[in-house]
Amino acid sequence: VSTQSTGSSGINAEYGGWDKRGPGLYYVDSDGQRTTNYMFSVGSGSTYAYGVMDTGYRYDMSVEEACELGKKSIMHAGHRDAMSGGVVNLYHMREDGWVKVSQTDISQMYYQSLDEKK
Repeated sequence: VSTQSTGSSGINAEYGGWDKRGPGLYYVDSDGQRTTNYMFSVGSGSTYAYGVMDTGYRYDMSVEEACELGKKSIMHAGHRDAMSGGVVNLYHMREDGWVKVSQTDISQMYYQSLDEKK
């Protein structure tokens, strides 16, 4: 996974992959500082995404649950933040490579979620 956010302070990026130690997720800021953690959100909509991730994350999530949480997080960030939006391209990182899970329009996801609440 590679998500980049550019701004007046430079480039911030998220990178994920798999090596001999297992899966890894990294955040690199504009000063070159690297941080590893189990989840990150980068960019102007990240506060919206973190709100959803912090509420729904569990250590023992299934792949399906994690994918749904990721989609929901990105959908809320994309809908609420004026500088975000468009499409959620969701991939699952496995030891043998990447698998594309889905490509979903954020507006369609948001309005479908409203219909489901009725």
